[in-house]
Amino acid sequence: MRIVIAEDDPLLREGLALLLRAEGLDVVATADTADGALDAVDTHEPDVAILDVRMPPTHTDEGVRAAVEARRRRPGLAVLVLSAYVEQSFATELLTGGVGGLGYLLKERVGRVEEFLDALHRVASGGTAIDPEVVAQLFTRSHQDARLARLSPRERDVLALMAEGLGNSAVAERLFVTDGAVHKHIRSIFAKLDLAPTDQVDRRVAAVLRYLEDARRTR
Repeated sequence: MRIVIAEDDPLLREGLALLLRAEGLDVVATADTADGALDAVDTHEPDVAILDVRMPPTHTDEGVRAAVEARRRRPGLAVLVLSAYVEQSFATELLTGGVGGLGYLLKERVGRVEEFLDALHRVASGGTAIDPEVVAQLFTRSHQDARLARLSPRERDVLALMAEGLGNSAVAERLFVTDGAVHKHIRSIFAKLDLAPTDQVDRRVAAVLRYLEDARRTR
């Protein structure tokens, strides 16, 4: 796995590089600006870009804009965005543009090495990884949607974990239930969100997007 890291804090930037290299991963370049990140993506053609949300010169949304641009330049590039705080608008702006190969984590998650590496590998494999705290705050803002209001508390738990990017077995393990119970809950979620089975729509992705889109509309 070839990785580019863009982070303006030199301690975190080098710490991330050391951590990933110790895990046998190939950190091909690091950068301290969004422009530097895009140059590194163009030059090294990585599999994954890890980007800070706030970077010079304005320390606002440079990382998110660089993530979108990097994916435009290199379709299929996996992107993992890091933020010091829950920034709902940035999370939904990034994630509702396309689910596959995208992640949004709080920086504190990096210190939980196994969780961070699991999220990184999930994103690199084309999945999603949304920080649980981001999901919790999005769900708090989404509770008024009529279709989401149809969900039972357990179904909301299942959808929140789906939004984090977890598969059925991981959801079952987190909730201490069987895979069969999770499958049953997911079928109920699809029905209550009016997601009929078709050959053209991935209902799991559609359910998560509906959840994220509603959070963006109500923020």
